[in-house]
Amino acid sequence: MSSDTVCPCGRTDVKGRPLARAACCGPFLDDFAAQPAPDAEHLMRSRYSAFVEQSAAYLLASWHASQRPAAIDFEPGCKWLGLEVKGARSTGPDAAEVEFVARSRVAGRGQRLHERSRFVREDGRWYYLDGDML
Repeated sequence: MSSDTVCPCGRTDVKGRPLARAACCGPFLDDFAAQPAPDAEHLMRSRYSAFVEQSAAYLLASWHASQRPAAIDFEPGCKWLGLEVKGARSTGPDAAEVEFVARSRVAGRGQRLHERSRFVREDGRWYYLDGDML
Protein backbone atom coordinates (compact mmCIF):
# COMPACT_ATOMS: atom_id res chain seq x y z
CA MET A 1 0.00 0.00 0.00
CA SER A 2 1.07 3.57 -0.60
CA SER A 3 2.51 5.41 2.41
CA ASP A 4 -0.14 8.14 2.07
CA THR A 5 -3.09 5.70 2.01
CA VAL A 6 -5.60 6.43 4.76
CA CYS A 7 -5.40 3.83 7.52
CA PRO A 8 -8.36 1.42 7.44
CA CYS A 9 -8.81 1.61 11.23
CA GLY A 10 -10.13 5.17 11.01
CA ARG A 11 -7.89 6.74 13.65
CA THR A 12 -7.68 10.52 13.31
CA ASP A 13 -5.24 13.19 14.43
CA VAL A 14 -6.07 15.93 16.94
CA LYS A 15 -7.75 17.96 14.18
CA GLY A 16 -9.98 15.05 13.18
CA ARG A 17 -8.10 14.26 9.96
CA PRO A 18 -7.67 10.57 9.07
CA LEU A 19 -4.17 9.25 9.73
CA ALA A 20 -2.16 7.74 6.92
CA ARG A 21 -1.56 4.01 7.18
CA ALA A 22 2.19 4.67 7.52
CA ALA A 23 1.57 6.85 10.59
CA CYS A 24 -0.95 4.49 12.17
CA CYS A 25 -1.27 0.69 11.77
CA GLY A 26 1.22 0.32 8.93
CA PRO A 27 4.37 -0.16 11.03
CA PHE A 28 2.73 -2.94 13.06
CA LEU A 29 1.28 -4.66 9.98
CA ASP A 30 4.46 -4.37 7.96
CA ASP A 31 6.91 -5.61 10.61
CA PHE A 32 5.21 -7.49 13.44
CA ALA A 33 8.51 -8.85 14.75
CA ALA A 34 10.23 -5.49 15.12
CA GLN A 35 7.30 -3.13 15.76
CA PRO A 36 4.93 -4.29 18.51
CA ALA A 37 1.72 -2.36 19.12
CA PRO A 38 2.19 -0.16 22.21
CA ASP A 39 -1.16 -1.05 23.78
CA ALA A 40 -4.26 -3.18 23.34
CA GLU A 41 -6.21 -0.53 21.43
CA HIS A 42 -3.45 -0.12 18.85
CA LEU A 43 -3.30 -3.89 18.46
CA MET A 44 -7.08 -4.12 18.04
CA ARG A 45 -7.05 -1.35 15.43
CA SER A 46 -4.19 -2.99 13.56
CA ARG A 47 -6.04 -6.32 13.60
CA TYR A 48 -9.08 -4.61 12.06
CA SER A 49 -6.78 -3.18 9.38
CA ALA A 50 -5.37 -6.68 8.85
CA PHE A 51 -8.90 -7.98 8.22
CA VAL A 52 -9.45 -5.18 5.69
CA GLU A 53 -6.14 -6.03 3.97
CA GLN A 54 -6.67 -9.80 4.42
CA SER A 55 -3.34 -10.23 6.17
CA ALA A 56 -3.73 -13.70 7.68
CA ALA A 57 -0.07 -13.77 8.71
CA TYR A 58 -0.49 -10.68 10.91
CA LEU A 59 -3.74 -11.89 12.42
CA LEU A 60 -2.23 -15.23 13.35
CA ALA A 61 0.97 -13.70 14.70
CA SER A 62 -0.96 -11.24 16.89
CA TRP A 63 -3.31 -13.93 18.27
CA HIS A 64 -2.26 -15.42 21.62
CA ALA A 65 -0.86 -18.93 21.12
CA SER A 66 -3.36 -20.41 23.60
CA GLN A 67 -6.30 -19.37 21.41
CA ARG A 68 -4.78 -19.08 17.92
CA PRO A 69 -6.60 -20.97 15.17
CA ALA A 70 -4.64 -23.02 12.67
CA ALA A 71 -5.72 -20.76 9.79
CA ILE A 72 -7.82 -17.71 8.96
CA ASP A 73 -10.54 -17.91 6.34
CA PHE A 74 -11.74 -14.58 4.99
CA GLU A 75 -15.39 -14.17 4.04
CA PRO A 76 -15.54 -14.04 0.22
CA GLY A 77 -16.78 -10.66 -0.98
CA CYS A 78 -16.65 -9.06 2.46
CA LYS A 79 -16.14 -5.29 2.35
CA TRP A 80 -15.18 -3.68 5.65
CA LEU A 81 -16.90 -0.33 6.08
CA GLY A 82 -15.58 1.10 9.32
CA LEU A 83 -14.47 0.71 12.89
CA GLU A 84 -15.69 2.48 16.00
CA VAL A 85 -13.78 1.96 19.24
CA LYS A 86 -16.27 2.32 22.08
CA GLY A 87 -13.73 2.08 24.86
CA ALA A 88 -10.47 0.59 26.06
CA ARG A 89 -9.48 -0.20 29.61
CA SER A 90 -6.75 -1.89 31.55
CA THR A 91 -7.91 -4.94 33.49
CA GLY A 92 -4.52 -5.63 35.08
CA PRO A 93 -0.83 -4.86 34.62
CA ASP A 94 -0.66 -7.07 31.52
CA ALA A 95 -4.31 -7.33 30.50
CA ALA A 96 -6.81 -5.06 28.78
CA GLU A 97 -10.18 -4.98 27.07
CA VAL A 98 -11.28 -3.07 24.00
CA GLU A 99 -14.92 -2.70 23.01
CA PHE A 100 -15.57 -1.96 19.36
CA VAL A 101 -18.09 -2.08 16.55
CA ALA A 102 -16.88 -3.11 13.09
CA ARG A 103 -19.21 -2.74 10.13
CA SER A 104 -19.04 -4.75 6.95
CA ARG A 105 -21.08 -5.75 3.92
CA VAL A 106 -21.30 -9.26 2.51
CA ALA A 107 -23.39 -10.03 -0.58
CA GLY A 108 -25.09 -6.64 -0.29
CA ARG A 109 -26.13 -7.17 3.35
CA GLY A 110 -24.83 -4.92 6.09
CA GLN A 111 -23.33 -6.60 9.14
CA ARG A 112 -22.26 -5.27 12.48
CA LEU A 113 -19.75 -6.96 14.79
CA HIS A 114 -19.92 -5.61 18.34
CA GLU A 115 -17.31 -7.23 20.57
CA ARG A 116 -15.48 -6.75 23.84
CA SER A 117 -12.04 -8.19 23.11
CA ARG A 118 -9.51 -9.30 25.69
CA PHE A 119 -5.79 -8.79 25.25
CA VAL A 120 -2.73 -9.91 27.19
CA ARG A 121 0.83 -8.64 27.19
CA GLU A 122 3.69 -11.11 27.25
CA ASP A 123 7.35 -10.16 27.05
CA GLY A 124 6.35 -6.57 26.19
CA ARG A 125 4.09 -7.56 23.28
CA TRP A 126 0.29 -7.40 23.20
CA TYR A 127 -1.77 -10.30 21.85
CA TYR A 128 -5.46 -10.79 21.13
CA LEU A 129 -6.79 -13.46 23.48
CA ASP A 130 -10.54 -13.74 22.86
CA GLY A 131 -13.74 -11.74 22.94
CA ASP A 132 -17.43 -11.68 23.77
CA MET A 133 -20.03 -10.68 21.23
CA LEU A 134 -22.28 -7.91 22.53
